[in-house]
Amino acid sequence: MQTLMNTKLKMVSGGLALFLAAATVPAIADDVTDSIDEASEAYKSGDVATAVESLNYAVQLLQQMKGDSLAKLLPEPLDGWEAKEAEATAVGAAMFGGGLTAERSYTKDKSRMKIQVVTDSPVLQGMLAMFTNPMFAASSGGKMTKINKQKAIVKMDKSGTGGEIQMVVKNRYMVTLDGSRVTKDELIEYAEAIDFSKFED
Repeated sequence: MQTLMNTKLKMVSGGLALFLAAATVPAIADDVTDSIDEASEAYKSGDVATAVESLNYAVQLLQQMKGDSLAKLLPEPLDGWEAKEAEATAVGAAMFGGGLTAERSYTKDKSRMKIQVVTDSPVLQGMLAMFTNPMFAASSGGKMTKINKQKAIVKMDKSGTGGEIQMVVKNRYMVTLDGSRVTKDELIEYAEAIDFSKFED
């Protein structure tokens, strides 16, 4: 138990240091460091339950910070389109084995588009490997291609009035664009609007 608690304290503290080096979020950062300090003090006094609770709270805050950064990767609406604010949430273990997800919805008249990014999921790695296999793309009715140098599977409805693009980015992100009453060109245009250089390795 002692070794496990020490390891968790080091992991949370290390993750905080790396994240804060690239972000300016003083209010939440103070809450995170306060929670880690509380966990450390509780652990030293033998109050393991409080230590775990404080560490879990710190992890939730860090996930919130990382989720907000993930949401900023979603593109602004293209000309003639409108968009809702991007939303980021922690994905439950029942979906992709846990992780973080960010998504944003776009509309233009009767056209609809949703862009979603999923990362930090243990199950996702296996799925990403599948998406890089051309045989998998063909069996699912899609076509393997590259968009801005990123591997992608493009699938259009038989009616040609909707479709989906799934992309692998830096082997740790899955980006999905799902559109209804949209053309293939519109799907690709939105995919090209994503700045993949901002995705962390």
